[in-house]
Amino acid sequence: MTYRFFTPSPARTATGLLADVHRQMREEYHGPMPTFQALSPAPELLAATWTLTRAARLAGDTDRAGREVVAFAVSRANRCRFCAAVHVSELHTLGEHDLAETIAAGGTPPDPWHAGLMAWASASRKPRAGWWIGQYRPEIVGTLLTVHFVNRVVRALLVPGLLPGGRPGGRSPGGRAAAPIGGDAVGPAAAYAALRAAAARGGDQLSELARDTVRGTVGWESGQHPEEPAAWATDLVRDLPPADRVGARIALLAAFAPAAISRGDVGLWRLSRPADADLVRLVAYGAITATDHVAGALAPARH
Repeated sequence: MTYRFFTPSPARTATGLLADVHRQMREEYHGPMPTFQALSPAPELLAATWTLTRAARLAGDTDRAGREVVAFAVSRANRCRFCAAVHVSELHTLGEHDLAETIAAGGTPPDPWHAGLMAWASASRKPRAGWWIGQYRPEIVGTLLTVHFVNRVVRALLVPGLLPGGRPGGRSPGGRAAAPIGGDAVGPAAAYAALRAAAARGGDQLSELARDTVRGTVGWESGQHPEEPAAWATDLVRDLPPADRVGARIALLAAFAPAAISRGDVGLWRLSRPADADLVRLVAYGAITATDHVAGALAPARH
């Protein structure tokens, strides 16, 4: 069993935009991994997530190992074991066996550049204003933001404890920019803006008051790991109108503690929104709200 709340349709049955994304994944990456398949009920989200992932892999001159160190550190900070294991496997595929084993064991990379990336990315779970002053290139920032979003999707929609089978392998596409499905090449910043816009639309399923609750909590809690997430989320939505509570609760948990989303939560949500796509879009809204809080702390101070 791979997925918690629904089983996506097989990639071979996809049509239209979904088929185009799956084809590009097969040609250039690892194929439609569970990470991406979990988003497939909402093709616009899958396409935007894939475009950002691809842009972060292709842009600039930063070595792949450095990007994988960032991805691993973010995944560990977000307690996403599946994603952390994927990025350790990627390092093994690159031949960086000592580096992979060091960080998997909780150690610090011996190379100062990689160690700096590790510390910076690890701190991003609880960002603070002015935390970034421009020392990292767009492909590093794009990797950081991609993984913050994907970690939350994975922890919400894949079964807890799932680990990738074997090393991902796959080809590294060449070039300097990512070509979104059906469009011109884009860099990480434009790709992130597109994902942000697509995922934010999931919030349209909530009232303005519920959205304000989610955004406000993401701001003041700033990446905390709630000790008892179910009770924490229940308290936060208690004063909302009854029709708003379950959606706001799922979005909050997606932002902070995605694995705590329960079958009961999803069952209540499906009473009014039965489609898998609606659940995926709601989870994506919570995930992008948290990710955008990190992005806001990345902006250099204006003078």
